[in-house]
This record gives sequence, C-alpha cells and structure tokens, in this order.
Amino acid sequence: RVDEWTDVDRKRVMNDIISTMFNKKFMEELFKPQELYSKKALRTVYDRLAHASIMRLNQASMDKLYDLMTMAFKYQVLLCPRPRDILLVTFNHLDAIKDFIHDSPGILNQVDETFRQLIETYNPLSDGEFQLIRQTLLIFFQDMHIRVSIFLKDKVQNSNGRFVLPISGPVPWGTEVPGLIRMFNRKGVEVKRTEFITAGNYITPQREGSFELYGDRVLKLGTNMYSVSRPVETHMSGSSKNLASSAKENIVPNPLAKEELNFLARLLGGLEVQKPGGSETGFRLNLFMTDEEEEHAAQTRPEELSYKVINIEATQVRG
Repeated sequence: RVDEWTDVDRKRVMNDIISTMFNKKFMEELFKPQELYSKKALRTVYDRLAHASIMRLNQASMDKLYDLMTMAFKYQVLLCPRPRDILLVTFNHLDAIKDFIHDSPGILNQVDETFRQLIETYNPLSDGEFQLIRQTLLIFFQDMHIRVSIFLKDKVQNSNGRFVLPISGPVPWGTEVPGLIRMFNRKGVEVKRTEFITAGNYITPQREGSFELYGDRVLKLGTNMYSVSRPVETHMSGSSKNLASSAKENIVPNPLAKEELNFLARLLGGLEVQKPGGSETGFRLNLFMTDEEEEHAAQTRPEELSYKVINIEATQVRG
C-alpha cells in the first residue's frame, strides 16, 4: 500500500532505482571475478538500492520485500530446466526492466550496456561452468524456506517452505522425452530398444530461447509473477525459524569481515541514496495491509532475523 501513489511517482521511483542499479562503477565491481557475497553484504546492497529514490520502507516492510525477492529468485534458479537457462532468467529480468524505462534513453543505454556485458561474459561458458554457478547459488539459498502466498496458492511451494519440482512439462532444450532405452554393442551400433512408461507427461520444447540482446526467451521463469494482481504474504516456516535461531552470528571476529566491508565501501561508493529535500516528504511503501500490521511485524520479528544496515560513505578509495 502506498500513500497517494501516482503514475508519475511510480515512474520517477523506477527511474531512480534502475539508474542507480546500473551505475557504471557499480556494474564494473559486480563483473570483477570474486567470491559470492555473504548474506549480510547482499542485504546491505539491496537496502541501498531500494532507498535510492524518494521511496521509503521501514524495517518490517524491507524484511518482507527482501524475503519475497530471495525466495522468488531461489524458485527461478531451482526450476531452471538446465543450468544455462539461468542466463535466460536474467535476460527476462532485464527485458522487464527495459519496459519500465523505455522512454528514458539514457537509463536504457545503461541497461543495454550491462546486457552486452552479460552476453560477452556468460554466453561462452560451458554447461559445466553453468552447473557450478547454479549449485553455488542454491547453496547460498539452501537454508531459506520462507513461505510466499503466491507460491502457496499456485501449489509450487509446500507448507514447509520447500518448492515442488514438476514431473511434467517441457524437457530441457537438447534433451529427449523420457521413455526409451537404447542399447549399443561394443562398436557403438544400436542393437536393441526398450520403451518404458513414465510418471510424467513430457513434451519436447519447440525452440531454444534467445541468448541475444533482443529475442524470445521462451522460458517464462523470471517474467512477471503478478499477471493477476494479488496480495503478497511471506511467512517464516517452523523449520526456518529453528535454523535461524541456531545460526546466530558468531561472536568471534571474522578476519575477512574488514576486507568485505572495504569491498562494500568501494561497491557502494557510486550509489547515492536520494534523500527527499525541500517540501518533498517522499513516499512510504508498506507491504502490509495496515500500518498496525506492519508495526506488529516489526515488533515480533526475531532479532536474529532483522538486518542492520551498514551505512558506508565512500567518496574515494585510499590505499
């Protein structure tokens, strides 16, 4: 729910956030070979990006938005028909972003430049390298089982927060529909065929999605989940709460923590958080049905699940 939210405000907020997200220096840092961010580092970057405009979220709404984002992305990575399709998911994200700023050529050029960098960097990778990327991402999300209403209603997520893998539908591009066993002799000549009945109803995809700057991605993962408007709710499952409670931050200082924060200082140096000035009060985004519900969520959220934002001012990097 947004107070006095207009199309002009929505466009301005989207332009501000997208322009900040695709900042040249920010993208240069993201494309440098590096280890995967920690969850705290990712949350810090996400908070800064979300507040890069006049829009404001309080702690409870920010937690809810972050929960939704992480679970949606986990779902997309988990259900990719083949590891290489992670790139098609990313392209679906960028195609949608370009629709938001189609009449802002300067910002559109920023997004297209990132698009070209993605194509240049990732298109040449082997299937094995994409498999490593997919496994790395899933390891990052493996302990996160937050229930999301849209996934529960569509029956793609169980009540314990775990996703349901489909046993029917299109098989990955380049593979065959299950149901046939071929046997070969030592010379590689096929000598026998045996058919078997499968539990699912599989079909062969008609074509492969486009990995170019423009084109039909075919894959629907990464497109708009809200083709039909419905409220979003996120809930911590019981197993997730137990995991979170037992995985509190280690009080022993991490020797890599300083290095990571130094990196974040460089990374966030180019991200200017917009502060409403003059008569502007900004727009407050509330992801709950009422203000009271939002306040209650903020008060009852376990302390170990609340993220504290690290504010880093970095105008220049000193050696």
